[in-house]
Amino acid sequence: FDSVVSPPPARGRASDEDLIAGQVSLAADVVRGLGVTLWPSGRYQADEIIATAAARFAEDRRVAQIVICATDNDFNQCVRGDRIVVLDRIRRIVTDEPAVRARYGVAPDQIPDLFALVGDRSDGLPGVPGWGVRSASAVLARYGRVEAIPTDPTAWDVPVRGAARLAAALAERRQEALLCRDLSVLRTDLPMGHAVDDLRWRGAHRAQLEQLCDVIEDRSALDRITRWAD
Repeated sequence: FDSVVSPPPARGRASDEDLIAGQVSLAADVVRGLGVTLWPSGRYQADEIIATAAARFAEDRRVAQIVICATDNDFNQCVRGDRIVVLDRIRRIVTDEPAVRARYGVAPDQIPDLFALVGDRSDGLPGVPGWGVRSASAVLARYGRVEAIPTDPTAWDVPVRGAARLAAALAERRQEALLCRDLSVLRTDLPMGHAVDDLRWRGAHRAQLEQLCDVIEDRSALDRITRWAD
């Protein structure tokens, strides 16, 4: 896996990481002031916490729909029908299960297997040489998972161009592909500290927000609050 090392910031200038780190505490205070439940990630990855929450809360019939607001393609594996969807807030695109199948040619839960074969630059997954989305989706549609793809291309009962070449490449990189697949799967079994009722928005906290607005020297945000909890 290739790694990219960013050049050090110019002398006298804070790096982007330093600027972001300096705002984390303030951002958390703002979220609390707005009355939004804050769920610290702790030792778990944030994307896996989101995946766990989506899977768990989708089982509660009081939840009409779960919308994951993200541009990360990994979240497409969480999509379930139109009950769990992904919203790209930048492009204003909602991805449901038919959209996942139309784009990738596989079911949402097969996306890690697809990326294991074709690679994913955003996550540093190299993929298997020669495999593209068309060939990978055709083979996965038949066999489901990477480990179920026969090593012998003559055993393939799905027509794929260059099957012998693809099978040889997979035989050479199969263990690496399986590792990449496992790294791509978002866990949905993490311990959760909140129930659905804990997430209900009951309004913002006036005193906290007023104090924060004084800190940032801008009280205009108070005019946009539609509900106060106290």
